[in-house]
Amino acid sequence: MTFSEEIRKDASAIWEASFTHPFVTGIGDGTLPLENFRYYVLQDAYYLSHFSRIQAIGASQAPDLEGTSRLASHAQSTYQAELSLHENFSKRLGITDAERKSFKPSPTAYAYVSHMYRAALTGQFGDTLAALLPCYWLYYDIGELLKDCNPAEPIYQEMIAAYGSDWFRAIVEEEVARLDQAAEHVTAADRVRMKEHFMISTEYEYMFWEMAYTREEWPLSAQPVR
Repeated sequence: MTFSEEIRKDASAIWEASFTHPFVTGIGDGTLPLENFRYYVLQDAYYLSHFSRIQAIGASQAPDLEGTSRLASHAQSTYQAELSLHENFSKRLGITDAERKSFKPSPTAYAYVSHMYRAALTGQFGDTLAALLPCYWLYYDIGELLKDCNPAEPIYQEMIAAYGSDWFRAIVEEEVARLDQAAEHVTAADRVRMKEHFMISTEYEYMFWEMAYTREEWPLSAQPVR
């Protein structure tokens, strides 16, 4: 069993919980209220803006030029995806420039991003990959899960198509293979730490759906910096 197969197996219960979360199933059957998806778009734009920065950190940690080149390319792709997909959704959902400027992340979005920075800045290349990978991998699997769904809402159709594409599958497979390669060149203790980063990110992926489904707010109106 490869390292990626091992950690994916250990995360299977959390993976399944994401598959059956009402935010995800609501996209598939079209019943998710658009105000919840609107909330999600704002939070996800924040998340992706930092995800691309953490990919860039990973590029700087890569042990070879090929890894540096590919992670840097992925960072650029994430940035472009944020600009295209999210700007498209923002316009159609009526999200204004003023809203984006005044936006503050939810507790879950802020914590998830902080976890990934911690993994990247206190660890090695494999730690960064492990913290990043659940976002790639789970979204592809959800795209596969929902690919035969035909929700009436066009935005949900586009969401499903984006993450169920062959292009996205190739990126996921590439990063899974890169994590396995990294795991072959570290100690057993390093692999334990990498697995922990992966599991925490997987938990946060589930929590991100729940955050958007409940439109989570800070309990005492805290205002974190972006």
